[in-house]
Amino acid sequence: MIAGTQRATILRRAVRVTVAASVGFYPLLYGAGLPVAALYALFAPIAMGLLSVVPGSGPQRASVMLRALPPALVLATLGTLLAADTWAAVGGMLVIGFLLAFVAVAGPRPAGIAPGLQLFYILACFPPYAPDTLVERLAGLTAGALLLAACETLLPDPAAPSYRERLAAALDEAARGAAPGGVPPQRLRDAGSTLRLADVPPAERPAGAGRADRALEQAGRSARRLLDQLATLAETPSAPADPETTALLGRVAELCTACARFLRTGSRPPPAGELEKAMRGFQADRVRLASGPPGERLPLDVLRRQSRVLALAESARMVEITVDIATHGGPTEPAAPRELFWYAELSTPRLWARRVLGNVTFRSVLFQNAVRTALGLAAARAVAGSLDLAHGFWVLLSVLTLGRTTAGATWRAVRLAVAGNAAGALVAGALVIGLGRHTDVYAALLAPVMLVAFALGPLLGIAYAQALFTLVVATAFAQIAPVTWRLSEARMIDVVTGSVIGLLCGLLAWPAGARREVHRAMAGLLRTCAPLVPVTAQALLAPPGGSRTAPETLPGVHRLRLAEAAYAQFRAETPVDGESDRADWHAVLIAANHMLLGAQWLPRFGLRPASGATDASAAWARGTASGLVARTDRIARLLTAERPGPGPAPRSAPDRDPPSPLSVDLEVWMTSLAHQLARIEYSVTPPPGRELPGVPPR
Repeated sequence: MIAGTQRATILRRAVRVTVAASVGFYPLLYGAGLPVAALYALFAPIAMGLLSVVPGSGPQRASVMLRALPPALVLATLGTLLAADTWAAVGGMLVIGFLLAFVAVAGPRPAGIAPGLQLFYILACFPPYAPDTLVERLAGLTAGALLLAACETLLPDPAAPSYRERLAAALDEAARGAAPGGVPPQRLRDAGSTLRLADVPPAERPAGAGRADRALEQAGRSARRLLDQLATLAETPSAPADPETTALLGRVAELCTACARFLRTGSRPPPAGELEKAMRGFQADRVRLASGPPGERLPLDVLRRQSRVLALAESARMVEITVDIATHGGPTEPAAPRELFWYAELSTPRLWARRVLGNVTFRSVLFQNAVRTALGLAAARAVAGSLDLAHGFWVLLSVLTLGRTTAGATWRAVRLAVAGNAAGALVAGALVIGLGRHTDVYAALLAPVMLVAFALGPLLGIAYAQALFTLVVATAFAQIAPVTWRLSEARMIDVVTGSVIGLLCGLLAWPAGARREVHRAMAGLLRTCAPLVPVTAQALLAPPGGSRTAPETLPGVHRLRLAEAAYAQFRAETPVDGESDRADWHAVLIAANHMLLGAQWLPRFGLRPASGATDASAAWARGTASGLVARTDRIARLLTAERPGPGPAPRSAPDRDPPSPLSVDLEVWMTSLAHQLARIEYSVTPPPGRELPGVPPR
């Protein structure tokens, strides 16, 4: 059921596109006598405002459309010139189709406008080869785009809260949670959920490759982790209060309040590094108290609480650094650990190069989608040109609009589209036969038919949208040139042809979409991050004076980005009928983040053993770490076509207390990881009689 706000948004969009298309089409056709310019002025608002779903407020969308106008003119020019030869047009379609689909790596706004840009090349690359009409085509395209941008500004959608505002509100909640008295744990988790990118409007997601967007996205993840840690701390049975812990929580609360104010007003934040100094002082006190005579050492429950507070202080410190980078475009002081903030000192071109090159792999769902789209459009152009189909651009338009990321979803869209086009073709044919060449009647019908089609189509579904768009096509083309009922026949043939091509591409190129890729990506992420556990334990347990260098985490960060992209597409795909996936992918991402962050902060702040406890602590850590690695490998094998070997499941959680309270930070980290991995393993283990997709039966 579509909500009232969404219905209002769809209606406003329909009005904007109809007004822009009408204001451009009628004067150019009937006033200036330029039918080609009128056609492009009609389709430009449809391409940019309807086929393209550009997120954001009215001014934001208008800005995207104005910036997209020069590339649109280039694409229309290129299509016009390549229309002289079918195979030249096919080659152009292959390259342009891939580049415009792959532009999704740049974020939601470029990805949103890309389908409309595809249409400008598609329209121009079909016969007749008429370079003499190029100026007319470009004039109509420019008029339509400018009119739509004006309508976006005059009739905008309400603006959504920015990600900075959401982050500031979440940090205010974190400050209250860290203060004495706190807030209910569920309220803290609810505040964290507002920062989930899946729940943020696409226009407000920090999805770009620049430093500011990367820092905001990392700040959101750090704030979510901080809020979850505060909620867990509130739910944990209270340990005896100690002034050091209370003071550090107070520092965290002050920092969260200052960062929230800084995000809203740009006022000066607290001096950089103050929280880290407090953490180092807190750690020094812990080492002193934990290293004293047995009768004077802190109780284990106090040490565990201190460990949790120190971990959430590290999350707050990451919020501080990332907010600084997002606001200033770079850190005002060197950001440590540098691996987690690797982007902070790189130039924007290098960051974009990393984003693009990181997705040039068959493991990237963005790359897969671009290849699938390019092959489908190129094949459609070859078929339409070879068979000399009338109005062959509808073949490519069908591939572009009906293609989905899974074969099942494409088949459902094709079925509905063909049925809708059949109904629309019958009505349009009857309309053309009944009205004949009464151009004035078609002119009177076009605007209301467009408004109804653009408003009801998205509300009622694909079948109605295709049927109503067929009527729009018939009433528009009947004014440009004499038409017969065969126009409906040609559109029906073209749509069916494009649907078949799109369906074949869906069957041949990654037919499961992100469903299988998310299994591979998550398995690869776990396998990359799991070795950090024993390496971190070894670094933490190094004797005084030994090396405590944090392990290499950059490969895990890269794997995390690919896994997040696969997960985002998987969540956007419609489940196949009769199939479900019990795997808790969000828990996998959280566990991987937990490994990466622990690998960075534990070697710096974790308690290390005294000389007399080194052997016992190291033995405990090695045994527990090996159990966690084994369980992680078992989960990864369950996610792929591999199977774990026979025998009982490996031990992955400590079965006894650590031999020394100096290992308490490792204990808290590893125990938390063990609980997370146990929940993940349960979610990915098929119940009797049902197996995971892509995994052979036991």
